[in-house]
Amino acid sequence: MDVNFRAFFNSFCLVNNVYLVTGSDRAKTIEQITEPTYNLCKRVYNCSGNDIWEKDINVQTNDWTLPEDACEWLSAKLINSDFPLRTGQHFDHRPGMVNFSTVGRGATKEQRAKYFEWDKTVNERIDISKEFNDTFPELSSKVGGETGIDIFAKGCDKGQIVNDFDITSIRFFGDRCDKAGNDYPIAILLEPHQVSHVKDWKHCWEILKNV
Repeated sequence: MDVNFRAFFNSFCLVNNVYLVTGSDRAKTIEQITEPTYNLCKRVYNCSGNDIWEKDINVQTNDWTLPEDACEWLSAKLINSDFPLRTGQHFDHRPGMVNFSTVGRGATKEQRAKYFEWDKTVNERIDISKEFNDTFPELSSKVGGETGIDIFAKGCDKGQIVNDFDITSIRFFGDRCDKAGNDYPIAILLEPHQVSHVKDWKHCWEILKNV
């Protein structure tokens, strides 16, 4: 998290009720935004709402695991991917979900960027996600972040967090509100004026300044 944006965001959290929803687990989120910022959020919905925290208190955790046949199907996609680089940890098992990545979570920042640019051209993740959803209708997959696909039991994606709120009181910011993205399940449940589809953190910052 950019240090200047973090300073602004920390101040924003002091005067607004901020709830963070992310596909990352708690440890990775703290690594990305720092623990003080994490604790300034009123609640953090890690793992797309499957692992819920208020500061260092675990409110709820989903113990779902990926079925073996789905794991085998994704392993075949990994073997047959045209992207030449593999960095390990292609399945990241998190509470209530799995993040699948053909390049792997061992990738450096530069390797992640290389995959992200390649994927924007060939749409590998979108294609895998669509085929996965057709093959396993009892499960759900969404493209998330720069390199991964988030997979959960049906109904256990980010959209589940809306049940915790008065729907008229939410202002949501997400960078993957498109139909294939992991923010879409929230965005589709809210009125259009309650959703800000941001391009990146700088765009998000500009909007937050005027909230």
